[in-house]
Amino acid sequence: MNNSYKNHHEVVIVGAGAGGLAVAASLLKRRPDLDIAVVDPATEHSYQPGWTLVGGGVFKREQTRRPMASVIPKKVKHYQQAVVSFHPDVESIEMSNGERLHYNILVVSPGLKLNWDAIPGLKETLGKNGVTSNYQWETAPYTWQNVQQLKHGKAIFTQPPMPIKCAGAPQKAMYLACSEWLSKGVLKDIDVEFCNAGGVLFGVADYVPALMSYIEKYGINLNLGQTLVAVDGERQIATFEITNGEGQKERIEKDFDMLHVCPPQCPLDFIKNSPLADDAGWFDVYQDTLQHKHYENIFGLGDGTNTPNAKTAAAVRAQAPVVAENVLSVLVKQSPRAVYDGYGSCPLTVERGKIVLAEFVYGGKVKPSFPKWFIDGTQPSYLAWLLKEKSLPWVYWEGMLKGHEWLVNPVIAAKPPRQ
Repeated sequence: MNNSYKNHHEVVIVGAGAGGLAVAASLLKRRPDLDIAVVDPATEHSYQPGWTLVGGGVFKREQTRRPMASVIPKKVKHYQQAVVSFHPDVESIEMSNGERLHYNILVVSPGLKLNWDAIPGLKETLGKNGVTSNYQWETAPYTWQNVQQLKHGKAIFTQPPMPIKCAGAPQKAMYLACSEWLSKGVLKDIDVEFCNAGGVLFGVADYVPALMSYIEKYGINLNLGQTLVAVDGERQIATFEITNGEGQKERIEKDFDMLHVCPPQCPLDFIKNSPLADDAGWFDVYQDTLQHKHYENIFGLGDGTNTPNAKTAAAVRAQAPVVAENVLSVLVKQSPRAVYDGYGSCPLTVERGKIVLAEFVYGGKVKPSFPKWFIDGTQPSYLAWLLKEKSLPWVYWEGMLKGHEWLVNPVIAAKPPRQ
């Protein structure tokens, strides 16, 4: 690498979301003198896990967003630009202002694309006509407004095909709504449906019994294998695609008074169209070291990679120290040995004041952070609710984004997984 380039940094990080900033903080914790740049056009940083609680009337949306300048580590240079292309063979990226940045190590944590346009009619009606989503800052408060206003009628909650951010979020919105309606005595007058494109309620079987007990408690009509494909907001009609008994796809229409939509999700275009993507468009890394499969000095983490873990902030919190360790190894010409086990967590808000704390690693194997006598993640718990409402936002802002790695110390393998 020619370090004489004007715009050269030891480490360049693409994306100043949870993954990018957590890696920057973890790197500086290990090497305070490291020359790091972060590239991201955003002026604000969002705590996305909080949007479920905004939609449930627990948080105000303003609590979930801070100025970007206040969360980027002071020693890190911020280029407030978008990345338009990657040039890994000459170790550079091109930004939207036409400038190139050169690096020794590249870390990519861009997130993914919420594909609102994939469902005809959805974008035009989102935020009105009873159509809402906790998946964006702008409309999460409208979810709570709908919940408060609905006294009778039909409420539909949807989940698209995987992969999506936080696979439990679509049903979290539903349980919090039902909890509110039950407390107000109106749930009996509301027909609630959960239309899930998948074949199971939740991907890790250990947590399904507790969730099913709430499906039954709230009288929710659970419809698996139903994919939202169109929305007519003016007429309040949602169209779903199903597979009938003969194995043929057909479409059915459902009317609604409230529709909570989880949009389909896909790779971002600038990743998909780059030499760093796999055939499906996701950032192509080894699932253990998070090193790129073709470029040894490139790493990736977060929602935009092709690792087969749950796409959650908890996963990023576990991935960031692994990437930090491995980046520093490669900087000194050593093979990466820190290993990510696929940890992810999904605090399922089954009612206001109780959570089923799902924690698991690759293969759907349960991996709790706490002893069972303290929090049994397979059962609804008030302590888990306190963790979600009180502790985790603080851990995010004051811990993860500042290089503190509580409960996520990386495992260092005796030998590199590959050389």
